[in-house]
Amino acid sequence: MSSTLVTNIGQLLTNDPTIGTLTDAALIYTDGKVSWVGSKSQAPSADERIDADGASVIPGFVDSHTHAAFAGDRLNDFLARIAGTTYATGGINTTVSATRGASDGALRNHLENVVTEFTSQGITTFEIKSGYGLDVETETRLLRLAKEFTDETTFLGAHVVPKEFASNRRDYIDLVRGAMLDSAAPYAKWIDVFCDSGAFTPDEAREIILAGSQKGLLGRLHGNQMGDTGGVELAVELGVASVDHCTHVSDKALEALAASQTVATLLPGAEFSTRSTYPDARRFFAAGVQVALATDFNPGSSYIASMPFVIAIAVRDMFFSPEQAVVAATLGGAHALRRTDVGHLGIGARADVVILDAPSFEYLAYRPGSQLIKQVLVANP
Repeated sequence: MSSTLVTNIGQLLTNDPTIGTLTDAALIYTDGKVSWVGSKSQAPSADERIDADGASVIPGFVDSHTHAAFAGDRLNDFLARIAGTTYATGGINTTVSATRGASDGALRNHLENVVTEFTSQGITTFEIKSGYGLDVETETRLLRLAKEFTDETTFLGAHVVPKEFASNRRDYIDLVRGAMLDSAAPYAKWIDVFCDSGAFTPDEAREIILAGSQKGLLGRLHGNQMGDTGGVELAVELGVASVDHCTHVSDKALEALAASQTVATLLPGAEFSTRSTYPDARRFFAAGVQVALATDFNPGSSYIASMPFVIAIAVRDMFFSPEQAVVAATLGGAHALRRTDVGHLGIGARADVVILDAPSFEYLAYRPGSQLIKQVLVANP
């Protein structure tokens, strides 16, 4: 057994209710798990020692919503959007075409680069969706490759209806819940549907989620990004782990969320990138809803791999407190993935530790755009 002492921690955010937030602290991890937390003056000896130099230490970020498996980019879409001609250059079909044409090697290299960027930004646990193949072969390939990097893989064949099925969406829905699901399921833990205007209706989404459940996949849902279109209510009805975006949510839907085990995952990068109205997080917290923050990393509407930047947006534009935002990006993300081993630094947790180049975690919101991730310690999988 190998143990490491992280000591001289100025501020330690554990997200563990029995421990709380400590000052002048230390922690020890043994074989990849937290084995001791307390005052640095009382710390036992360990095989190795890391000096935090008075800095703040937090759990690794848990990014529960990414679309990291794709090829190409959407720069032209971005340029069109900021010029006022939204998606005039092709939108998601541009990414689907590039992704279908990419080799396994190219896709794997892209994922390696993204994961490296995630880690450099303090993200130690992350989900990856498919959804840019929209055919049986490519959706399966994306999930097979994503599974090389994370166990949190999500089948999103129901992202949108691809252009070749534009005049026959029923056939595409049958394909998603049939042959595509059969092929993709061995490489996926989750199933997701984009349930919103321009994508899939609640009835269509229900059909697809239930088909995935029959294959042993766990449900999550995109919902209420474009409007109050029923995605949140469907998420509660089905008891899925998370409903993501939640940009437009009624008070009644918030009450239903608060009474459920479904997490509301807010994605401020999407609002930032599309100049859309931000949801007000105060409503969610006042209603008692479980809240997560995620990057929504994707090439079209949130090409953002930085959780610190997401936290800064959430605090400035969505009325999170700094502590609420950091907790949502760590423990909240863990809840959205139904994980109890990450998102906190309690005894027995995975030793995913982020040492900040700052005396307190509030600096993540206070100094947006600054490189405040000093060191990232990732437990062995």
